[in-house]
Amino acid sequence: MQFRALYIVLTLLCFCPLALAAGGKTGSADLAAQVKNLQAQVAALEHQVQINQDYLAIVNLQDAYGYYVDKCQWDQVADLFADDGTLEIAGRGVYVGQKRVREYLHHLPKFGYGQLFNHLQLQPVITIEPGGKTALARWRAVIQFGVLHKSAEWGEGTYENEYVKQNGVWKIKKLHFYVTYYVNYYKGWDQGGTPPPPPIKGFPPDRAPTTDYKTYPDVFIPPYHYKNPVTGK
Repeated sequence: MQFRALYIVLTLLCFCPLALAAGGKTGSADLAAQVKNLQAQVAALEHQVQINQDYLAIVNLQDAYGYYVDKCQWDQVADLFADDGTLEIAGRGVYVGQKRVREYLHHLPKFGYGQLFNHLQLQPVITIEPGGKTALARWRAVIQFGVLHKSAEWGEGTYENEYVKQNGVWKIKKLHFYVTYYVNYYKGWDQGGTPPPPPIKGFPPDRAPTTDYKTYPDVFIPPYHYKNPVTGK
């Protein structure tokens, strides 16, 4: 890592003048203390760089999820999940394990002519947990979907997701999408919402929905995984 080279250079720069000017036990003790302090600073910088890299990797992971969902590339989506990952969308219950996630996704429509299925992944708040192997994130999705000459709808909702780092690669551990609304494009949201997608017939979930809530015009705030960054509450 680049900070290793910085560490070596700075150590040498500190060592040479101090060793020549000071000498003796006092000089050696001062030099040792400065080197120890430098090592601590470099370690802190390396830790911060790793957090930043993990943050970007999780952003790219979730953004990739959105692009694959846009085009109904369900195997690409499923490959983003850990082997024991879970998926929960709206009130359809929880599907457990990458295999079950893949099966669920393949029950969704295929992408074709006249179909729109955009899922914009926006507004991330990402928390890298101590140890750097797990993370939590909150996202907003804005959705456009419809079928030519048949239907057109807007949708919006919040993700509260979990991620795990395995063999240096971040994967989705838990994807939970809380629907805020689905509305008819022509009627608009001032006319109320349309019901969220119903359970899939013949393909029950592995677990019941974790949260019972209603969509717009009812009000529900998905629980935050983080505290207020200013007040800590």
